[in-house]
Amino acid sequence: MIETHLAKLRARDTISVEEERVIRDSLGEVRSLPTQHTCIRAGERLHSSTLLLEGLMCRYKDLPGGDRQITELHVAGDFLDLHSFSLKQLDHNVMTLTPCRVVLVPHAKLKDITEQHPHLARVYWFLTALDAAIHREWELSLGRRSAIQRIAHLICELRVRLGLIGQADDDGFGLPLTQADLSDCTGLTPVHVNRTLRDLRERGLMDFRGRRVTITDLPGLQAIAEFDDSYLYLRREDR
Repeated sequence: MIETHLAKLRARDTISVEEERVIRDSLGEVRSLPTQHTCIRAGERLHSSTLLLEGLMCRYKDLPGGDRQITELHVAGDFLDLHSFSLKQLDHNVMTLTPCRVVLVPHAKLKDITEQHPHLARVYWFLTALDAAIHREWELSLGRRSAIQRIAHLICELRVRLGLIGQADDDGFGLPLTQADLSDCTGLTPVHVNRTLRDLRERGLMDFRGRRVTITDLPGLQAIAEFDDSYLYLRREDR
């Protein structure tokens, strides 16, 4: 059930058989969620953190006028709100973008991990730091990158993150998002997203149709995005 999560952890650190058992023993209720379902709301008191098993989800914030900004995408194996263990509530919402399956990890179990399994606690601390690194990169995109760089960079990031769990390769990956979703991720209008995707296609870099990204020139796509994957901390370290 949590093989993708374990694969993500083991891509960056050593997880022992005993630590895997501890992780599995911490799992609680499994839930199936429909598309466009807000499963965590800002300000809601939380007693568990949510681990994504299948599907695609996002964190987002709304403005009073109804505009939405997605601040991070989450793929299978990601904790959606590990930081709620210490915060106890979020300042943003978490929503499904596709049908999803999640499992709840009670905060009481996470507390046991921090007290009894210090290495595993450091591994999970690393995950919250990784989320912060991704947020900083998205902030840079929103503030300084051009439209074509924003979309190219997002595609490059997703290729790496999905590749860690065997759901992407150099040729592309499934991406069940709408252009409106990409608009909310990149701070562009849907019309601008459409034009930018056409530009990327005409340059022979990538194509996005039928809920799939096809990458036709990965080095070229990475070059136009100025993509440097160091913020994803892919090297294995002993923490």
